[in-house]
Amino acid sequence: MTAPFQRNRVDAAKVLNALAQPLLTVDVEGMVLDVNVAAETFFDMGRGALLRSRLKDLLPFGSPVLTLVSEALSNHATVNGYKIDISTPRTGNRGAVDVFIAPLPQPNEVVAIMLQERAIAEKIDRQLTHRSAARSVTALGAMLAHEIKNPLSGIRGAAQLLEASVGDEDRALTRLICEETDRIVKLVDRMQSFADSTPTQWESLNIHAVLDHVKRLAQAGFARHVRFVEIYDPSLPHVFGSRDQLIQVFLNLIKNAAEALGDHSIDGEITLTTAYRPGVRLRTAPSTEPVALPLEICVRDNGPGIAPEILSNLFDPFVTTKAQGSGLGLALVAKLIGDHGGIIECESHPRRTAFRVLMPLLSPRPGGPQMKGIPK
Repeated sequence: MTAPFQRNRVDAAKVLNALAQPLLTVDVEGMVLDVNVAAETFFDMGRGALLRSRLKDLLPFGSPVLTLVSEALSNHATVNGYKIDISTPRTGNRGAVDVFIAPLPQPNEVVAIMLQERAIAEKIDRQLTHRSAARSVTALGAMLAHEIKNPLSGIRGAAQLLEASVGDEDRALTRLICEETDRIVKLVDRMQSFADSTPTQWESLNIHAVLDHVKRLAQAGFARHVRFVEIYDPSLPHVFGSRDQLIQVFLNLIKNAAEALGDHSIDGEITLTTAYRPGVRLRTAPSTEPVALPLEICVRDNGPGIAPEILSNLFDPFVTTKAQGSGLGLALVAKLIGDHGGIIECESHPRRTAFRVLMPLLSPRPGGPQMKGIPK
């Protein structure tokens, strides 16, 4: 009888560790008795440190979660709490979470606590919206290239002919016409890049080599005044994608971070991190299988942050905080990451803005390597 019971206990532990939601068991004194792997990731602490902790030490002072735990123990009933902020200096600004607390029948005076990050579903919804917006810009870019660039060429040519036969005062106006038509052509070219269906060379890539290359480019130019910090997971598997496109993605993100810090920042810092984060899966369409996105690449800066009113639409076309910006840079980044089967999200607070890219694993298949879960 002993062997099957032990086997069942092992299977139960595997199930709990497979959950993407943080799960803890806590006794009546508030001591943490057990945790799953997701809880270690959530609280940024190892299992040993968590098992030596009290629940109140993991939560903000006076957290409503403590009251809910007491209520569950007193009434021997399940208690739920919604939209509870449990942000701490250790966990950072996690946003609101839903909390589910249930007393365990054995042993007595012990509760199980499960945390559900509300932001996950909202972020995935935003990703699908970003991809839809990118598809709209793709069609718009193709249409503009055909309908606008040809007449612009004629306008520019006419202005150049006029320039040779007018006085200095009017010549300034003809030059203005040429400059403005050139600016519009550049904008259309950038939009046309959304519609560019030219096959690119995809290969197995060490993402750290891509980041190192981008960092060298940045330090040689627009980010020479910024200090870089690198926190890499050396065991991170390779990604499958286009080296040129991924360079474009991270060069854009680092350029935005450097511009947010400003040229005269004395303590400007950009942190590049990589990590393996199991548990995130995304279904891009009803007919496709969910895709695991465990590879995390993060670009973080200590600038002033992004205005809350535009944060949720940051990856939409033509949304920008720059006076001379076109608002297409981050929209193109979202499209390229989507083409690689991944997602990009942003969290921003004063002195801490992070762009987080989640990518799928490389999974070779017959006929050439592909990303796991990404249909041909």
